[in-house]
Amino acid sequence: MSAQNIEIPPPATNAPVGRRRASRWIRTWLLSAALMPLGGAAVPAQTAEGMVPACFRTGGGALEICRDGSEAEGVFWAPPPCAFARGVQILRLGSGSTAGPLQVIYHGETPPGDRRGRETCEARRATDPMDSGAVQSGRNLEQLATTMPSAEPRLWEPQAEPGKPRSRRVRRGRDAAAEPEPETEFGVAARNPIVVVGRDWAGEAYYHVFLISTVGTGDAARRVQIQARTYDFESFEIRSRGPDGGVAWVPFTDGAGRRRESVAPPAAVLDEGGRPVVGNCASERLDAQGLSGSISVVGQLYHFVYTDVMPEDCGEPPPRRRTALYLRTSRDLGAARVWSAPRTLMTALPPGLMVRAAKAKGMDRWALSYSCRRPANAPGGPVPDICVQYSADLSIDTLAALKLFSEPVSAQRSQAYLGLRSGGDGSGRFGRVAHYWMTDRYGNLDVPDSLSAKSGFLTWLDRLAPRRDGGAVSTLYGRPVYWGTWTVRPVATR
Repeated sequence: MSAQNIEIPPPATNAPVGRRRASRWIRTWLLSAALMPLGGAAVPAQTAEGMVPACFRTGGGALEICRDGSEAEGVFWAPPPCAFARGVQILRLGSGSTAGPLQVIYHGETPPGDRRGRETCEARRATDPMDSGAVQSGRNLEQLATTMPSAEPRLWEPQAEPGKPRSRRVRRGRDAAAEPEPETEFGVAARNPIVVVGRDWAGEAYYHVFLISTVGTGDAARRVQIQARTYDFESFEIRSRGPDGGVAWVPFTDGAGRRRESVAPPAAVLDEGGRPVVGNCASERLDAQGLSGSISVVGQLYHFVYTDVMPEDCGEPPPRRRTALYLRTSRDLGAARVWSAPRTLMTALPPGLMVRAAKAKGMDRWALSYSCRRPANAPGGPVPDICVQYSADLSIDTLAALKLFSEPVSAQRSQAYLGLRSGGDGSGRFGRVAHYWMTDRYGNLDVPDSLSAKSGFLTWLDRLAPRRDGGAVSTLYGRPVYWGTWTVRPVATR
């Protein structure tokens, strides 16, 4: 699903391979029991490292979140060495939905081709920059909301039979030894899915999935937003452009394992000015950034909050390009021109920042989660964590007014960290990335019924946590996905 001049080539016509994970729930339960302390599926209430419980204020000073060790955490999925999951969104569907009470959708591995076999699970590594992975989804039961359901690949770009591992030669002399090619999680299509319901208040039955592709070659590659839709999370259609230039929805698969031929390539999502939604900066494909975020419906208006590189930093090396937070809105995701022009909410944020935004559960406020590090004097030191803040109300101005980091911002440290305990390599190092959360069908915060007293339910990938096979060949494939909660409460009157 890559393209020239913002046009995306035709999606794969191969139907899903049908890779089954019928026993995944049992395997995950067994592994979760092995990785957790005795006494229950969730981590017991105990203050990390014996520290005094600490709270931080948010919501304009009217709310607080406490890190007292009482929040529930657990293993959501420990994948086999041939699979991975990142950006796991758990979606509560409308009552009576044929797609089940809950849908889990995430960025996972590309299904193996016929020549690689369907039953084997050989260890894989993310070394091919053209292998972007696949959008995968599965139906879940409310009672099993804290475990990964059996899922299937739904959208992906087919990959050729892998060749011998490539290597790169270090430029330190004619006889310098070749180094193994570094592992990467970047690709060209079907990345970072964001799911939200269509205009169901007007009778629309579809759910919309927004994805990231990459267009361009050499150092002129940019991320671009593409779109799919589904009503059952089994059959998907890709937004394309019809012969008359209007919107055409091209079937990717019929959900029954038969091939489909697409009549036109996918097209980039357009804004109100007819411009494609693309990343601000051009770069090498592996360094392309931008357009990752979340979509939330408030007052029948879609809010797409996302990060991208600050335009003035496009000339900097990719690791030094600072991040900005943007907002686009829409009234109709199926329109020819979907999004408004971008509005800048925050600037000069750390490079590579992941941010999600949604209406808070049970409150007229925005909740913002973002990747961060703990302060140097926090338990465990400045390790990666996930931070959460609330706005004073539902206005965009109060969302934009949130201060995410302490100075210097480049250190990515914040007092608003949740103090997550799960994951890590056992030596105090953590690799928490690609977090998402549970939402209702409008993209706003929700929690499982069994955790109804909580304010939010997070998922994240830890790239340093032990794999279930004990291997260490990849920091993506086979690495566990965890879940955790947080609770926000009014500040007590003193």
